[in-house]
Amino acid sequence: MTRRQRKSTYSLIVAIMSLFIWLGTEYGWFAGATASLEQNQPGMYRVTRFSDGDTIVVDMNGTNEQIRFIGVDTPETHDPRKPVQCYGAAASAFTKRAIGFGRVRLEADTKSTNRDRYDRLLRYVYLQDGTLLNQELIRQGYGFYYPYFPFDKSDDFAAAQQEAQDAGRGLWKNCEPIPTDNGGWNSNPA
Repeated sequence: MTRRQRKSTYSLIVAIMSLFIWLGTEYGWFAGATASLEQNQPGMYRVTRFSDGDTIVVDMNGTNEQIRFIGVDTPETHDPRKPVQCYGAAASAFTKRAIGFGRVRLEADTKSTNRDRYDRLLRYVYLQDGTLLNQELIRQGYGFYYPYFPFDKSDDFAAAQQEAQDAGRGLWKNCEPIPTDNGGWNSNPA
């Protein structure tokens, strides 16, 4: 084979491979491989249980860890001391829908403690598409900004709550939130 023939053959192979890659990307032939890579990324954890709108349980290297979302408080659904609160079931359903059968990325906060008084890990919870679920719950009106402890994203969460209030989203439209003495909110019973 002459040098010219080898060069021509090489160019043809590169063109065919490029076409194959382009078609595969266009028609989703590689989607399974991408999803598999996303699910096996370090820091991505499988959700094993949904406790309510602001608390989940994840499989963390073979151990079930309860995760409490930093900076957001959703209306109660399972507290034995309280009746189910307005929009509690909707908040729980929103969290389940948002996560689905996917995995979540967890991130600690530099200003927050690692665990709360119930020994739950305090974390920001990110969906696979990068959405910060803690903030999205507030923005969509499924939860309240939780100002009781300092955390890095508190200004963003306060702005998300103001946006939800102004737009009358979720519990701001369907419930009668009650301000608390220390700057937070509660939801009336359903």
